[in-house]
Amino acid sequence: MPRFVRLIALLSVLSLVIAACGGDGTDEGTTTSTGDGGTTSSTGDGGTTSSTADGGGEGAACAADAVDGDLNFYNWSEYIDPELITAFEEQYGVDVVEDFYDSNEALIAKLQAGSVYDLIVPSDYMVGIMIDEGLLAEIQRDAVPNLANLDPFFADPAYDPGGVYSAAYQWGTTGLGVNLSIVGEDFEPSWALVFDTSLTDNYPGGVQLLNDPRETMGAALKYLGFSLNTTDLDALQQAADLIAEAKANITAFDSDQYDENLVGGEVAVAHGYSGNFFAAFGEMDDPDNWAYVIPEEGGTVWIDNMAVPAAAEHPCTAHTFINYLLDAENGAALTNWNYYASPNAASEGFILEEILTDETIYPSEELSAKLEIITDTGDFEINFTDYFAIAKG
Repeated sequence: MPRFVRLIALLSVLSLVIAACGGDGTDEGTTTSTGDGGTTSSTGDGGTTSSTADGGGEGAACAADAVDGDLNFYNWSEYIDPELITAFEEQYGVDVVEDFYDSNEALIAKLQAGSVYDLIVPSDYMVGIMIDEGLLAEIQRDAVPNLANLDPFFADPAYDPGGVYSAAYQWGTTGLGVNLSIVGEDFEPSWALVFDTSLTDNYPGGVQLLNDPRETMGAALKYLGFSLNTTDLDALQQAADLIAEAKANITAFDSDQYDENLVGGEVAVAHGYSGNFFAAFGEMDDPDNWAYVIPEEGGTVWIDNMAVPAAAEHPCTAHTFINYLLDAENGAALTNWNYYASPNAASEGFILEEILTDETIYPSEELSAKLEIITDTGDFEINFTDYFAIAKG
């Protein structure tokens, strides 16, 4: 199936899933007070510099290519080409200070505790939660002209209608990385590879699962035949029991080093994000010894987004960085480096053909039908975290 048709098919599936679960974004903005001072601007070697007296993300009026200080960037690990960071720093005369988290829950907890960042990369459902919590500033569209490069689907997501608070960064799937020399090539692509102890008992080093309540509880739920967005406490209990029973062969719950642990021979099967596995496999002398699979029971398809926290101290630099990454060639460089699918329609002509035609990166219609996007379950959300904590022990 041509990739354009496959992409449209996938987006149609996502639209149906999101509609069925209900959109969690709202059009209500956050309320943030601003200082009495006005905006000041000047032009330096790094482009326009803009700032406000209060320094908050909601209070700054930013122009395209404006910077107002160094960028404090809170992101998933190994998710951006370091050369893109370096080029941005050189072009705009600022430093990018990176910090990393391993789950959306860790991200929001850090912000709620008062940590200040200028740019974050929350996933779909977490964007909706953060909007409701008043944690995000609206995107200043005049400062991000490259928003026009986004595919229309990603420009108007159900979790943030109209893209008021976020701009899509990358999208992909969550599945399993497999060491074929241990598991063999004739295996069923199933979550049984991590949950069935009759299989995992035979794996030297065991298996690894993500340290992420929604992803790992979701994997267990899919294996048991439930939606990963269920609000049935009995289903959640069954998923937690499954994880607990599998613990004897679970080496670690880790969302950072899972790909390295797999290719390093420490585990036989690892739960993780598609692009990280592809990048890790490509660096090996024997890349054909590894496989990434989307389990036959289905799994997660996710959309990660760039967003400016309401408390950001350098919102103009953040908007300029968003615009920089939404440039057609920079967007392609991002995908060519991390092997995740791009929401940037203008980037397609610059993305490697081997990536565009890989159905584990841009899933086929058949694979897409098995995928779900994680949605905000409202007040029920805390149960995923609680049951996951109990399952881990």
